[in-house]
Amino acid sequence: MADTIEQRLSAAGVTLPEAAAPAANYIATITYGSILQTSGQLPMENGALAVTGKLGTDVDVETGQRAAKLCAINVLAQAKSALGGDLSKIGRLLKLTIFVSSDPAFTDQHKVANGASDFMVEILGDAGRHARSAVGVQALPMNAAVEVEATFEIA
Repeated sequence: MADTIEQRLSAAGVTLPEAAAPAANYIATITYGSILQTSGQLPMENGALAVTGKLGTDVDVETGQRAAKLCAINVLAQAKSALGGDLSKIGRLLKLTIFVSSDPAFTDQHKVANGASDFMVEILGDAGRHARSAVGVQALPMNAAVEVEATFEIA
């Protein structure tokens, strides 16, 4: 395995985008002591929303996992921006909360959430093992299929 977070991203073929500006009256990240909290990130790719609709009707689990991974990529972009461009300041990923826009009968939110969780462990190594909530919701902003927020410990 590569030595640094940046090397792991490169090995995974991932280039972090520029951190997106907030879309409303909030800030993208907040730091309190050694805790960094991100606002929810949508599955944006190349400046556009990549996955829309509800899991269980419009979106299958595999596509939902891809959406969750894209959200996680955007979470890391926000963390990088908040940490002055230095991802090595991440001590540990404490928790991910994954919101999944779901049909009422859909109950595989945890499988969708694995798209974000697996990516974070791949990129952060043991420091990426985290607590998690996977929550089914009726709708998300802009009809996004998934939204992810994260809490990090700053080293």
